[in-house]
Amino acid sequence: MSELWLAAAAFLVSHVALSSRPLRDPLVRTLGERPFQGLYSLVAIGLLVWLLMAFGAAPPGPLLWSLGPVGDVIALVLMPLAVLLLVGGVSQPNPTAVGGDRFLASADPARGVLRITRNPVMWSIGLWGLAHLAAGGDLRHVILFATMTILALAGTMSIEAKARRRRGVAFEAFAAATSNVPFQAVLQGRQSLAKAAAEFGAVRLTVVVVLYGALLVGHSWLFGVSAYPVFS
Repeated sequence: MSELWLAAAAFLVSHVALSSRPLRDPLVRTLGERPFQGLYSLVAIGLLVWLLMAFGAAPPGPLLWSLGPVGDVIALVLMPLAVLLLVGGVSQPNPTAVGGDRFLASADPARGVLRITRNPVMWSIGLWGLAHLAAGGDLRHVILFATMTILALAGTMSIEAKARRRRGVAFEAFAAATSNVPFQAVLQGRQSLAKAAAEFGAVRLTVVVVLYGALLVGHSWLFGVSAYPVFS
């Protein structure tokens, strides 16, 4: 368990440190933007692998909470949205991504899943973490999934602070038409869920259904735990 704590702390601290201006800016000036992104990715992947290995080797630890069937239902509700945001986020351009400046100049940079949230991949990870925190409350799971949730949701604010600093008025216009929190802009009447669905398209939706179905069916085989114990 001590190694899991250490890996989780290293994973969080490394992301915060490499994203902070006092460390990031000198490294970018020295290495260049793309080499820095490569270094960042290597560090992140290496520490993620360590975190997952430490998680696999750690004992369950004490049970901190148990929501029972309610937790299982919460997970089943959150995970389809997490998969939808992931598929949409990785399959379309995003002005908040590295190199996304050029998309801010388009007539309508917020299309598809970006009408739901301008940080779809980070929210996908965050919702995945929250779903698993609801489904299981032993210390081992809490350390892993709380780490991922905190990093993802705090990461949305870090990404936006950097975008505002670097892209100024262009990003503010994009932000005014969208929201960080999923569906906030839709509920406030600044975006259209109907347009988001139409632009998301049937192909992406099919991928979401297939991927979510595969996770439901294969969860027990992959992770040794049923994805729908409430119905077992």
